[in-house]
Amino acid sequence: MFRALGNPVRVEILHWLRDPERHFGMYPPTADRTQVGVCATHIQAKSGLAQSTTSANLTMLERAGLLTATRIGKFIHYRRNEERIAAFVEALGREL
Repeated sequence: MFRALGNPVRVEILHWLRDPERHFGMYPPTADRTQVGVCATHIQAKSGLAQSTTSANLTMLERAGLLTATRIGKFIHYRRNEERIAAFVEALGREL
């Protein structure tokens, strides 16, 4: 998880996904943002990064357990894994 959080772009993506309506409201939803998540295409557009770079960042966050991914048709939607994030913060607080 520390490696995933070591990149400011990935931290920013997590921040955006904390309130998806606020940060992605300008894009037409392809699914319910709070239940399913935000389309990777919208995350890429907001970040201004290449598709491959955005995909690598999202994959890193997913592998770390910080995001969950759901495929709907040809689109992958990402949302925060709040339980995993809370457990990480709690463990960090105990150890430090």
